[in-house]
Amino acid sequence: MRKIFLLTLLACCMLLGAVAQAAQITDVKWGVNKADVLRIVVDVTDTAGYAVDMEGDTLNLTVNADKGAQVPHSKAVKSSLADSLKIVDKGSYTVVRVPLKQRLLEKSYKAFVLKKDPATGRPFRVVLDVTPRQASYSGSGAATTVVSNRPVVSNRPTKNNSSIKKNTVIKTSTAADKKADKKKSSSKKKNDNKKNTAAAKTETTVNKPVNKSDTDKLAVIKGNGRFRTSGGLDGKIITLDAGHGGSDPGAIGSDGTKEKNITLPITKMLKEILEDKGAKVYMTRTTDVDVFGPNASDAEELQARVNVGEKYNSDMFVSLHINSSVNKNVGGFSTYYYPKTDNDLRLAKNIQNKLAANFGVDDLGVRQANFYVIKRISMPAVLVEMCFISNEKELTLMKGQWFQKKTARLIAEGIEKYFA
Repeated sequence: MRKIFLLTLLACCMLLGAVAQAAQITDVKWGVNKADVLRIVVDVTDTAGYAVDMEGDTLNLTVNADKGAQVPHSKAVKSSLADSLKIVDKGSYTVVRVPLKQRLLEKSYKAFVLKKDPATGRPFRVVLDVTPRQASYSGSGAATTVVSNRPVVSNRPTKNNSSIKKNTVIKTSTAADKKADKKKSSSKKKNDNKKNTAAAKTETTVNKPVNKSDTDKLAVIKGNGRFRTSGGLDGKIITLDAGHGGSDPGAIGSDGTKEKNITLPITKMLKEILEDKGAKVYMTRTTDVDVFGPNASDAEELQARVNVGEKYNSDMFVSLHINSSVNKNVGGFSTYYYPKTDNDLRLAKNIQNKLAANFGVDDLGVRQANFYVIKRISMPAVLVEMCFISNEKELTLMKGQWFQKKTARLIAEGIEKYFA
């Protein structure tokens, strides 16, 4: 009898422990990309199951996790698909309801999970992508791929290495420059004026591969493949990339402020600070110009920026950008890396930690992304998003000398700590 009692007690304790450790939803976010694909992301403390179903004109995402007290019961959404979403606590599970403004085509919504990433502090996430009727679909019927719930920059990510053929490698010399000029004059120009879109950034982006015909013609410079990661700043070679420029304004604020006109002065300030500390610094652009030239393809422009870092056998490559979102309440700093070396993540953390600890804005953290310039360059590289031009408070901040000087100083401090 006593054994039965003890076994029953043990079973109850195990059950209570399981309940206490049940997965909990900590946040529900949304974003819309340029193809008008609506993404809903549910942050969960632990692995959780999910299901998606249609109930009349409402799309339901059911997650097998408790709704955290901090999660609101509803959120406003700015999308052609929906104006709001509701988060309904059902006790042992939670339902995210999306009242739709249009009927969906078959297989126009897709759910999947993103595993917890301890390196960047990202939680387990359940993601739902919903594609409107006019948007394109892949051959499998799924919506155009969207790259996780991270802010977008115009450096479009590539699908994988196989999407780009191996290019002719040009060694770093004066002959390389001549050959690059020859490639430039013979390259096919795109007429879609792709870079002049005013709202080029949202919380998510289409994972668009680089056009194969463009990459076949690229002049790719490769450095010596060696880079230094310690020993102080003195003598280190650093390439700084001021995002956008020339025909590409980048994101545009409500008052007409252009991203390209914010990234350039901050990059120049950063260059001066680093040089004062003994570093040798190069910039992909020092004026308001396209790095490759006007009307360049994505691949041509981005590879031209990579080439600068490779040409000078840099120890580090840092690209500076301003973020934007259709959700005007979103703000904060974030730093992106691609894990091609053992040092990319460490560099991103050093810079992000400095920015996050010294500004009164949101810390969006360190995030992994396959953006062209940080993926295809051989040395450690990061892409820093210096707040949101779509956020009115941050727009006012970033136009001021105080913000620009402080941001440059803190990024320099992060770089200096990386080399320490």
